[in-house]
Amino acid sequence: MRIGVLGGGLQGCCVALSLADRGLEVTLFDRNQQLLSRTAIANEGKIHLGYMYANDPSHATSRMMMQGAITFAPFLARHLGVAIDAMTVSRPAAYVVHRDSQRTVEQVTHYLAAVHALIREAAQGGTNPYFGRDLAEPKMWTAGQREAAFDPAVAVAAFDTPEVAIDPVALAEAVRRRVASDPRIDIRLGCEVLAVEGAGPLDVRLDTPGGAVRERFDHVVNALWDGRFAINEGRGLRPDRPWLHRLKYGVSFRLPRGTTPPPSATFVSGPFGEVVSYDDGLTYLTWYPVCLQAISTDITPPDWPTYPAEPLRSQLLQRTLSAMAAFVPSLRALDPGRLEDVTVKGGVIVAWGNTDIYDPASELHRRFEIGVTSTGRYHSVDPGKLTMAPYFADVCAGRIREDVTP
Repeated sequence: MRIGVLGGGLQGCCVALSLADRGLEVTLFDRNQQLLSRTAIANEGKIHLGYMYANDPSHATSRMMMQGAITFAPFLARHLGVAIDAMTVSRPAAYVVHRDSQRTVEQVTHYLAAVHALIREAAQGGTNPYFGRDLAEPKMWTAGQREAAFDPAVAVAAFDTPEVAIDPVALAEAVRRRVASDPRIDIRLGCEVLAVEGAGPLDVRLDTPGGAVRERFDHVVNALWDGRFAINEGRGLRPDRPWLHRLKYGVSFRLPRGTTPPPSATFVSGPFGEVVSYDDGLTYLTWYPVCLQAISTDITPPDWPTYPAEPLRSQLLQRTLSAMAAFVPSLRALDPGRLEDVTVKGGVIVAWGNTDIYDPASELHRRFEIGVTSTGRYHSVDPGKLTMAPYFADVCAGRIREDVTP
């Protein structure tokens, strides 16, 4: 039994690990020269518990995200051999209501409380599965606390939450090593997937360094990110709804020694951004009005660069830092020229909808219509968010294992 997995991002690597753990032979294809080298490392690494999605009052998105979040660390522990509470994560995020939020403070307060109740229910029976952390109830900051950390004219309310991020670069390195060491996983780099053909055994057509090839598999998993729609279309699975591919960048750096780190903070709800702060000084910033650089409705988006060239790189660094320093005082003293290990990187965000998040009714505020779509022995995985990759990997691998079990 041969399983072909298309795409060596986090989703594809997690599927490969989950299949190999079930005793199945996997061939993992990626067009790049290294696994987990593009969108997988170009994000804030947030493991969403569902607090961000106040614009989905049905709670369908929050229920989906918390399901992924409470299985994320256990999956890594199982496959990477790292204890849940030993994983390096950011400082817990404060959820900050921006003065221009699409939701009032009262609405956000009620939403956070409702989501927390759902999280406690979902986590029952687990021993602190969310990185070994106590899932404490969100707590509103006092006016004094808020004024010390943010411009109170902009930040009209703030709440402590247990939500954290995991450094995507460190995560990618660990997953990359683990995949490479698994004898059941055959890694094929520099291979671009052109099509998947057939109905029983499936043929994958590839453009490889040695030329065009065709390989046959018993099952194929499409875990591509920005290329998933195009391969699905060749299988007759063209979406019957609008979608957007968005290119968004973020900025990371290490603070100079002795600098007070900014609080981890997520600004809601609307086209804002966040700060992710680690104890070792690693800091990640993204501010939507600055960092969103392109939108495409094509079935395959342009080949946008993960690392922007100058002068855009410097502009993104300076403008993001300047925009956020306007209401996060701890960022004001930072000199872009003195920051260490500066990286500006971005990736494609794939989501349903035809309006941007400036629209409170946009479908981009919903992320529950995702998951594994299986037609015969062809499986397409839409994770929606990094948070969901391990969860959907086990869902997909479970379906395939059931098919091959006598």
